[in-house]
Parts: sequence; structure tokens; C-alpha cells
Amino acid sequence: MDIYKAWHKALRNTEIVRSRVQGLMTFQETHVPYILLSESSINVGDTIVRQGDVLVEKPSLILPPNIPQFKGFDFEDDYEGTENDIVNFLLVRGITLPSLKYQNKTYQLDIFEGKLSEAIKHYKELLQHQENVTTGLMTGPEDCWQFSLLVFICSQIARNADTDLRRILDEYRKRTKE
Repeated sequence: MDIYKAWHKALRNTEIVRSRVQGLMTFQETHVPYILLSESSINVGDTIVRQGDVLVEKPSLILPPNIPQFKGFDFEDDYEGTENDIVNFLLVRGITLPSLKYQNKTYQLDIFEGKLSEAIKHYKELLQHQENVTTGLMTGPEDCWQFSLLVFICSQIARNADTDLRRILDEYRKRTKE
């Protein structure tokens, strides 16, 4: 599948079932654990469970001149082109990210023996029972999971933008008074 089709497929089919309750850190990097559920294309009726963690660098109002870096997303394995092609693809579509470094570590890939709806219910209940406020839960297509993960991360960043701006300005005012 080409990048364009994968991006649009992820946009149409990614659903954030449960956002992180805890916001992103303003002045340091944040580990964003996630559970991504996808209908299995091999074992029809089963669900692929991808659990991992994305390290998001602290936000920046003035972006450095570097290009965004996506480590651990395995774009090269599934799409033609390089990481720079992915970055250019996103930038052309107006996707700008306030942090330039994103490192994904998928630490568990498993099969849930049951339909996607059953897996959603199971993992929602599990996270609620654990009182886990840091892990996001989402669904997305198996063949473009990287873009579904980016949609989730972007939604978390956008949700945090007002708070980050306020904290950065407050910190600036404190420093100028000293």
C-alpha cells in the first residue's frame, strides 16, 4: 500500500477509544503507553493487540531547524521510501508536530482470540480496573498501524497545547521577574 492510501485509511478508520487522562509533560519528555487493537487479516475474527510506548520530546514553541524524527515506527518495512519521505508527506498535508522526536517501542504483539468489539471491551475494563490514566486505547487498521499511532499521538499533543502554552508563558514570566 502506498503512503497516501495508508494515511487516508488510518484517518478514516482510527478510533481513539480511551485517551490518556494524564496530560503530556510540558518541560520534559513524556512516555505515552498505548494499546492499539486491529482486526487480524490472517486470523479472521481475532484481534491483533500491539502494546508499546512512544517517547515524545518536550514541546517547543520555536521549533528547531531539524526535521522530525520517527524511530521505531518501521515505516521503511511497510512503505516505499525513507523516513524523510514520510516527513515530507506529512508536512505537505499541513501536519506539523510541536516536538520533533518520536520514538516508538512496541514491547508486545499478541493475538486476542475474539472480535475487535470484544477486545475493546476487555481492554477498556482492564485499564479502568487498573486505574490506569496514562495508557491510551485505540483501534486502527493492521496494515497502517504506524499512521493510526501518529493520529493518536497528535490528538494527545493537540489536547495539551493550551496547557503547554500557559505553562511556558508562566515560566517565562517567572524568569523575567527574577
